[in-house]
Order: sequence, then structure tokens, then C-alpha cells
Amino acid sequence: MIYVLAALLPPLGLLLNGQPFSAIFNLVLIVFCLIFGLIFHVLFLVPSAHALIAVHMKREDRRHREVVEAIRQHGPPPGYRS
Repeated sequence: MIYVLAALLPPLGLLLNGQPFSAIFNLVLIVFCLIFGLIFHVLFLVPSAHALIAVHMKREDRRHREVVEAIRQHGPPPGYRS
């Protein structure tokens, strides 16, 4: 659901994902893209793409930290070779 919100309302999606600085940057990006998007229409997609990529990277980082923490607590999985 956060991906839909990030695509449709990028700054709000970033704020709800816990990324306030990215949300502020995205607001600046929206203003820039609104001005120059009248000439280059593809620029209207840039703020949404930025939000989707930022949300995805944050979620992958969280998942990675959870896996690392599980390995620290329980040891490596069976059959793991070092």
C-alpha cells in the first residue's frame, strides 16, 4: 500500500515511510519538475520514481538488518560454509 501512496502522493508516502529528508527533497523536485515538465513531459514522472525507489531501498535495508540480526542471534543457517 505504501508503494501506491508513494506513486500518487510522493512526499506523503515518503513521510509515512519514515524518510522526512527525502520528502522535503521530493517537494523541491516536484516544483522543479512542474516548471520544466511543461517542456519535457517525462519530468512529471521523476518525483514518483524517486519516491518509489526510496521506499523500496528503505524496505530492503530493513529486511537486510533483520536477516543480519537473526544470524547474529541464532548463528548461520545449516550447511553454511565460511
